[in-house]
Amino acid sequence: MILINLLPHREEKRKRRKAAFFVGLGMSFVVGLLIAAFIYLLLQQLTAAQAARNDFLKAEITKLDIQIKDIATLRAEIDALRARQRAVENLQSDRNTPVHLLNELAKFTPEGVFLQSMRQTGKVVVISGVAASNERVSEMLRNLSRAEWVEAPDLVEIKSAAVNPRDPRRLFDFSIKVGIKSVTPDPVAGAASGPGATPNAPAKKV
Repeated sequence: MILINLLPHREEKRKRRKAAFFVGLGMSFVVGLLIAAFIYLLLQQLTAAQAARNDFLKAEITKLDIQIKDIATLRAEIDALRARQRAVENLQSDRNTPVHLLNELAKFTPEGVFLQSMRQTGKVVVISGVAASNERVSEMLRNLSRAEWVEAPDLVEIKSAAVNPRDPRRLFDFSIKVGIKSVTPDPVAGAASGPGATPNAPAKKV
């Protein structure tokens, strides 16, 4: 017996292809959703890791800011201590200046010169006295030019002193201006000319 298929086979093939298409489309949609969910979860994980890293960096930056403030405070304290140290050193130097000055004058004042007064204005000292001759004053200027604690000796005035009828010798009044050195001299030399040193040639009266 011969069987004849009277059903439209083309329509059946079309339906099967259509069903297969929708099945593939649904599977693709599901796979796409899975991929999108995976990517979303991965991005969430990366974002959380980056946020944790950012929080860590912020905490470390905050610590560094505190340390920087502490360092700035320490530097300010160090600068203040250094300023106090310089002030104390300056006071110490100023306190010893008259001693060194008197020691220098006692050492470098030649015979025949008598010192009467000293007047200090800042770093300048004016020395007044009486000398037996102009040469004695010139010698004192040369001596002071070699001193360690004074500088730039300069003759301000020299003139004949009032004549004493009882003393036939001729005397000269003089004034010398010297500057006090701001730089402390060598410690060895300073020790030799310090307050405890013995002057070589003390000032002598005429």
